[in-house]
Amino acid sequence: MNLLLVVVLVQIVKENGTLLALMNHPTLVSATKSFKAIPERKFKIPEESGPERSEKCKWVYLFQREYATADPALVDFIGTDEATTCVSFTIRNRKSGITSVAHMDSPNIVDNGLNQMLSSFIDHCSDDNLDVHMVGSFEDVSPDHGSDSSGSESDGNLDGYSFSLCSKIIEILIMREEKFHFQTLCVLAHNTRRDSEGNACPIFNGLAVEMSTGSVIPASFDTTSRCPDEIVRRIRVTASYEDHQWDGKLLETYNTRTDRFEIAPCRWTWRQERIARRLRDLSDSEVLHICSTSPSAEAPDFVTNERRKWEYLIQHPDWKETFPMEQPRVFERTADGDWKMC
Repeated sequence: MNLLLVVVLVQIVKENGTLLALMNHPTLVSATKSFKAIPERKFKIPEESGPERSEKCKWVYLFQREYATADPALVDFIGTDEATTCVSFTIRNRKSGITSVAHMDSPNIVDNGLNQMLSSFIDHCSDDNLDVHMVGSFEDVSPDHGSDSSGSESDGNLDGYSFSLCSKIIEILIMREEKFHFQTLCVLAHNTRRDSEGNACPIFNGLAVEMSTGSVIPASFDTTSRCPDEIVRRIRVTASYEDHQWDGKLLETYNTRTDRFEIAPCRWTWRQERIARRLRDLSDSEVLHICSTSPSAEAPDFVTNERRKWEYLIQHPDWKETFPMEQPRVFERTADGDWKMC
């Protein structure tokens, strides 16, 4: 998208004070249709050994509330999934190809989160052209009902989680001086379908960026490809709400220069262990309604993943067992593409 169009779009948003004006712009509507026509890529690590395994592509995967910035010289793809009311948010530097992806889950982390993403760019210049892609979230409530909302997830049951988050991201982007170019805006109404029972659900739950070209595609990942350190990283999402060092921030996860995962420490209290024991006894239906912002839209493995987290917390109630000496958990790639803990 050319710079003049970006300026016009930003002016439209400022004058109307709403994300909806941007979503209805013909150029972005056309871009969304093109995105929807792309087949979803399913990422999975081959089980067998041999050439297929050793030659598989390299990717960086992100869980909720995490972000990472990747270099096309080191990585083939960067992506995330499992987004329902969350947003997969991508910034790519056109000149260098350096790409940052975040799994945004709350308006409260957008401002600082964007600062974290941009500060992680190597040799970043304020005059660089930055492509922006947003995929995820859906119409969990009527957009008209949520049009004036800028609250946190705590009041999302009134105004919806998705609209507040998307609005906040756009609000922060247009306030900054960087040259952002909106390329994909597959959110809210553009990303909503109805299931067999009439419930609203997202069309896409994730994306991946092809680092060599900058192409953004619909993507999903299975348990084998959501790595490394899956359970600990899932626990950090919940624990970060009690660990004030992460207030208003995205979770540090990956070292751009070394292509290593450096899972930053996150403290959890013994209260988490007590909560885990109580939640463990709930039925699957109760787990969905208590633990999800969108119970009818979650993936089939949502409850299973929640229970896996609780079992870990019960077995490891002291966070220092997981992060000895309060140091990150570091993983590097092996020759056959797996990860090993350093």
